[in-house]
Amino acid sequence: MTDQEQEINGRTVVDATLQADTKEIDEVVVTAYGTSTKGTYTGSAATVNTETLKKRQVSNVSNALAGEMAGVQILNSNGQPGVGASVRIRGVGSINAGMAPLYVVDGVPFDGDLSSINTNDIENITVLKDAASTSLYGARGANGIVMITTKSGSKGGDANINFTARWGVNSRQVENYKVLTSPVEVYEKEYAALYNAYKEMGYDDADANYYANVGDSYGEMGLCGGANVFGAYADIFTVPDGELLIGADGKINPKATLGYSDGYNYYTPDNWSDETFKSQQRQSYDLTISGGNERGNYYFSAGYLKDGGVIEDSELTRFSSRFKGEFQAKSWLKIGGNVSYNKTKNRYPGEQTTTNSSGNAFFIANYIAPIYPLYVRDADGNILVENGHTIYDYGDGSYSALNRNFMSIANPIGDLKYNHTEYNKDAFSGAASADITPIKGLTLTARYGINVENERYNDLGNAYIGQSASYEGTASQRSNRRYGLDQQYIIDYNFNIAEVNDIDITAGYDGYQYKYNRLAGYGTHLYNPESFYLSNATMDYSITGYQNTYTTKGFFGRVNYGYNSKYLFNASVRRDASSRFSEDNRWGTFYALSAAWLISNEDFLSASWIDLLKFKASFGEQGNDDFETNGEPNYYTYADQYSITGAEGSYADGILTYKGNPDLTWETSITYNVGFDFALFHSKLNGSIEYFGRKSKDMLYNKPVSGSVGYSSVPMNVGSMTNTGIEIDLNGNVLNFGRSFRWDLNANATFIKNKINELHPDLNGEFVDGSRIYTEGESMYRLYLVRYAGVDKETGDALYYAEDEEGNEITTNEYTRASNYRKATGNLLPKVYGGFGTKFEFFGFDLSASFSYQLGGKILDSGYQSLMHAGDSYSAGYNWHEDIRKAWTPENPNTDVPKLNYNDIYANSNSDRWIISSNYLALNNITFGYTIPSNLTEKLYISNARLFFVADNLALWSKREGLDPRQSFTSATTARYTAIRTISGGISITF
Repeated sequence: MTDQEQEINGRTVVDATLQADTKEIDEVVVTAYGTSTKGTYTGSAATVNTETLKKRQVSNVSNALAGEMAGVQILNSNGQPGVGASVRIRGVGSINAGMAPLYVVDGVPFDGDLSSINTNDIENITVLKDAASTSLYGARGANGIVMITTKSGSKGGDANINFTARWGVNSRQVENYKVLTSPVEVYEKEYAALYNAYKEMGYDDADANYYANVGDSYGEMGLCGGANVFGAYADIFTVPDGELLIGADGKINPKATLGYSDGYNYYTPDNWSDETFKSQQRQSYDLTISGGNERGNYYFSAGYLKDGGVIEDSELTRFSSRFKGEFQAKSWLKIGGNVSYNKTKNRYPGEQTTTNSSGNAFFIANYIAPIYPLYVRDADGNILVENGHTIYDYGDGSYSALNRNFMSIANPIGDLKYNHTEYNKDAFSGAASADITPIKGLTLTARYGINVENERYNDLGNAYIGQSASYEGTASQRSNRRYGLDQQYIIDYNFNIAEVNDIDITAGYDGYQYKYNRLAGYGTHLYNPESFYLSNATMDYSITGYQNTYTTKGFFGRVNYGYNSKYLFNASVRRDASSRFSEDNRWGTFYALSAAWLISNEDFLSASWIDLLKFKASFGEQGNDDFETNGEPNYYTYADQYSITGAEGSYADGILTYKGNPDLTWETSITYNVGFDFALFHSKLNGSIEYFGRKSKDMLYNKPVSGSVGYSSVPMNVGSMTNTGIEIDLNGNVLNFGRSFRWDLNANATFIKNKINELHPDLNGEFVDGSRIYTEGESMYRLYLVRYAGVDKETGDALYYAEDEEGNEITTNEYTRASNYRKATGNLLPKVYGGFGTKFEFFGFDLSASFSYQLGGKILDSGYQSLMHAGDSYSAGYNWHEDIRKAWTPENPNTDVPKLNYNDIYANSNSDRWIISSNYLALNNITFGYTIPSNLTEKLYISNARLFFVADNLALWSKREGLDPRQSFTSATTARYTAIRTISGGISITF
């Protein structure tokens, strides 16, 4: 901050607002095993500070990074409170290996749940992006490193006490697609599908109309009675005796009334969406006490968070605490400690991201046609209640005659009401360090870090209604324990020769041990239907348990050299070992080189408007051992893995479930980076422009093999992939009149390309995995799909491209024929992504907004695809998107939507018809605050008081309403827990 002088003139309180210094080259950058300054750092890094973080209302800090830094992309496919985002730094480096970055908290690798870290405790987050920045952390940093630095106390005077409280409400950010809401329209559309089917079968108009209403004698379906396409006895309209529900004109009988009684039950549709999604409260309270003097500092915090979801039984409750301190015990000895304990309870109903699951409330509510009752009613229309429990209609005929075709035996609202799922977690994280300085410039450091998480999972399947009721209730319990220990021993020696040669030499050892233990059990037929404890179950016991272990060791060295504050060089090397590989292939050696030229310090560059101009370049290699099987870490890739079965005291031979490879070794990531850092016009404009490349060779890869050998794949090192791109990061001060008015802008953009260079020789340059295709010379983000050719204007059939016997391209309405002529789509990866924001300060008020975006990509909209069926036998009961109104009819032949036809099961099959732009703009945050003048608060001993209003995840604009392209690079749907919008207000008081 700049110095400021004011005359006292007898005043006891001075109101002063300091301004940021125009020089930013000395800004501290957190690096591997140390710190640097922005001016002298030779690697590539980006930082988010506490001012940005405190605006965000997130229960998992990874969600606060969206749009904030160039080169960092956030994907989020689960909006459950506490669930983190997938962070991708400069693209992806592998097909099968893990892609997540390493998280490091206060210098210690962190393997726990990020939701256990209170965002209010974080001072800043630095993302290290190139090998020069990440290589010293070894294998686990191959996908980049997220360095989290927690707050510390500061020197001077009394302790600072801060209390911050927020109160708000959570709601859905992304609403459903534009679907049909009228039962009348749904019945008329399904009638059209039935009518067209009967016409194709040779019936005349009158018979097609009749049988489409009531079904024919051969069991073909109709709209009413037992032969009902929506389910047996799924009548919701009362029609006068002797009359049909749908007339010859395709419109509903004007005499029909909504609601139907069979003498036992009354059937009328409910609004499943309104009943499923409820806004819930979010509240948080944080207390911090910090201070320090010349010999030490301390920081203490305690926090409480209650973050409600948007469906019942979905909520995160967290109690957090942290103590951090440093003490200069002797002139040559400094000790430090950092301890946190967090207790969380996450009410987290399962299956909310599993498409087509009967327990997925988002899938059912968003896709069910608006014709089904959610509740069971008696003949008079009253909702049934038995023994104090509301009876929900599961569509299985158990409480009413209804057997619906759409997800029979499913009612997530009833499940959420009477089932119960929770995760209780105790998370302890501790670090201790000692720095010894025997001589000037030489520091010996020992640092120990430990992370322990004990998690208890409890699940109760209710004994009253639904699937679990058929087992008289189910109980599941699981205990997970994660333990991570990191040891670091570091020698650092920095000195100067002849005043122009600055040398910093670092060497050290880093050892990490990880253990994961699980014990789980399951039982049915509960004695007490309200208890999930296993001792309460009387039948179908099953128990499982196992342990995973993982160890890494690394010896590293680094040399930093600077000449005359102009020319900077860095060289580092690390010898790494991983327990994931066999003993013969366990060790790997990796290195990094980087240099920078501070052009602004040269005598020939005397321009006063240039504060900082630095050219930098880096090159390095890094190992990656993060092999995954079916999306889960595999810690024993070198060994064959078996499952053991047996009964009554004997066991059968082990069944081979995974074929190991003792020759498997490190995937190597080669990165390079070239760019400029700059600060201009007294730092009114600063930023960076960088070109980067990342080539992964010897990729960890599951090579497909014939299933006849007993397994489907073998892990191998094969092939290579390259990501290249350009990053632009800009920050500008547009206007600055001190406290009166200040206006700042920021923006970043990342342009990126991905290419597969090489696959296994056996694959002949190409590999098809379901709807994914991997081809040498192309992006890994392509789909392999049937190509849609539009609609036959004469018949209304969907047309697809195929191939005739001579190899000529033709169109056909036979999807099975076209499926043999699939083609690769173009690259789905967005061409550019990033974020931008602005901030105003005026007379104590502050207003800021931040956005994120992506452009130039494509995505498969599988949610829209499910809602554009033809009313066929497999999709009856699914709702329709409003675009179904564009379906082909003889009067509407010029359309790309096929005709409705009950017998057409391929109208919405997988094809490039469902590919759509993945462009989006998201309004991530708006914050408005007012800082009360100190002359109004001083009598209450309050040094600072601020009132604020915050809106998080406020809006998303995409190509189609309901589409959220932030879910993945390939496909998106609303059949999963969607993002949450939070709007709240609060107060922050400092004493």
